[in-house]
Amino acid sequence: MLHVKTFTSKTQKIGEIGENLACKKFKKLGYNIIERNYTKQGGEIDIVAKKANKLYFIEVKAVSCENLENVTRGTYSGYRPEENLSFHKFLKIARTIDIYLTEKNVSPETVWQIDLACVYVDLVKKQGRVEILENIIV
Repeated sequence: MLHVKTFTSKTQKIGEIGENLACKKFKKLGYNIIERNYTKQGGEIDIVAKKANKLYFIEVKAVSCENLENVTRGTYSGYRPEENLSFHKFLKIARTIDIYLTEKNVSPETVWQIDLACVYVDLVKKQGRVEILENIIV
């Protein structure tokens, strides 16, 4: 059973919408969502997914925008989602992935990667656009 935490502030609501949109996008692309909001002391993984025997640890970063028409990472003039992934946050994610792999007894031979889902959310139209930055660490 997937655990989804409750969000209360406006920023958290944007994040929740972003995570829901990201899950829909990954499902549409054939990924199996294994877990959401995997939280351990000091860190969280937004989405854990699997596709073709590969694990994906997905960090979701979302921002609100007024008009999704022609909005992409290259054209959006506001705060871009990926700008909110600091080095400190990335280290927390990496530590949490280590805990996940150990706790779930994932084989050391299992291939995995970290992806970043950048989500632009139009709160008025209740729509969004998801862009995926794959394998953000090589």
